Amino acid sequence: MTNRWLKSRAWLLVLGVFCCTIHQPLRAQAADVPVYVTLWFDTEDYILPQSDDAAKRLAETLTNLGVKGTFKMVGEKARVLQQRGRTDVIAALQKHDIGYHTDWHSRPPTVSVYQQNAGWDDGIAEFLRREKSGAADVKRIFGVTPVCYGQPGGAWAPQAYPALRALGIRMYLDEADHVGLDDQPFYYGGMLNVFNLGSAVTRMELDGPDNLARARDKFQKACETLRSKGGGTISIYYHPCEFVHAQFWDATNFSHGDNPPRSGWKLPPTKPAAQAEKGFSDFEQYVRFVRDQPGVRFVTATDLKRLYADGAVGRWFTLAEVVKLAQGAGSAITFQRIQNVAVSAADVLSLLNRAAAGFLKVGALPESVMIDSLDGPGRTFAVSGRGAPPATIPWSAFSETIVDVTEFCRSRLQVPSEVWIGSYSISPETYMATLSGVVGEIARTGRAPADVRVISGTLAAEKYVAKDSPELWGWVIFPEGFHSPAIMELGRLQAWTIKPAILKR
Repeated sequence: MTNRWLKSRAWLLVLGVFCCTIHQPLRAQAADVPVYVTLWFDTEDYILPQSDDAAKRLAETLTNLGVKGTFKMVGEKARVLQQRGRTDVIAALQKHDIGYHTDWHSRPPTVSVYQQNAGWDDGIAEFLRREKSGAADVKRIFGVTPVCYGQPGGAWAPQAYPALRALGIRMYLDEADHVGLDDQPFYYGGMLNVFNLGSAVTRMELDGPDNLARARDKFQKACETLRSKGGGTISIYYHPCEFVHAQFWDATNFSHGDNPPRSGWKLPPTKPAAQAEKGFSDFEQYVRFVRDQPGVRFVTATDLKRLYADGAVGRWFTLAEVVKLAQGAGSAITFQRIQNVAVSAADVLSLLNRAAAGFLKVGALPESVMIDSLDGPGRTFAVSGRGAPPATIPWSAFSETIVDVTEFCRSRLQVPSEVWIGSYSISPETYMATLSGVVGEIARTGRAPADVRVISGTLAAEKYVAKDSPELWGWVIFPEGFHSPAIMELGRLQAWTIKPAILKR
């Protein structure tokens, strides 16, 4: 018996050594492929006082675990914290990143509702008019410019992007279906977007007997998927109020566009104490689990801006690179990659136009150029009354158009909605396709063509923007049947600016 026991024990030791030998390289391999986790909180409920303590507890839990989150603050929530004397809550949140989540969140009219019929310029102005004071209050109360923004519920609108940049906010952090790129961060509207991450969005539900086990399994699957693609970012989101309420505060008061007076606001029902306590406990265990996974790192919005910094901004592109981009442009207008740098269709247009303008000045294409960061067109192209231009146009006419587009881009920092060749107009997509052919020919021959062949172009990048439908606007706060073709058409035009955000190693 003793010998058999010893032999069995020896085999177990050998098997253990073998398993450790295999397991350690696997853990090391996993650690070599970066998985970044951004944990963010829409800190919004300014009606239920218990949500203040929930936000404080979550912030302190993360601090004790050595994890930083991002708390997106509603302007009225920040003001209410100050009015209630909750300096303890403010101090706890200040140890994390602070973002902006609109001034009033769900109180009508929400962002999409007041933007539903707006154009580009007036929509930007209206967002600033309504939102700048809330952003200023968050900055005043928390002592920092908000690092990011996210819309309330599904209240998305593209006019927010240039307005946010004017407020010093240059990152979009949220989750919805309006625009996205391969379930990973991307640039759109001149900002880093951690938005519509789809398969890379995961969270632990706060209720249910197996919620923690299911969340762990889902997180590991998301990690495996990202590692198979070389790494990336996972998005996890919560609302401090959902830890203590039984119904969202805004659904209690503002469903389907309702707008009761402040005196009529109702406190949402709350969870039993034991149920709330279980949610906090499970959350802490979940964060510990995520934190301790090999190769996983929690990151804030500030970290993500550095990890996904836009390599095209401030970069000099060589003539060879510009020519390569011209060759890759074609008639299907979309983003490209070159030397591990992503360039949007608007970036390429800027580079090609600058190169062509340089040729007009000195008779040779410049050795290097930089991009102007451009927004997309402000309205849909419509053919002029004279109709489409002829198949070819004289160089003299096209060269004047190059000068005109150059001046427009530099003064408006925007892709033109229409491009004029004398009394003919063409779409910006057709102009870019035609311009790419011109730059390519000049690079080959050293001289301008006598006649320029007009090449019809289409915006292939628009496929990354959702089409308008009532289902896209399913947030309970919207008026019943709400949808906005105008918002999504402007969103489609801003697809000129979309490109993948490339993770820095």
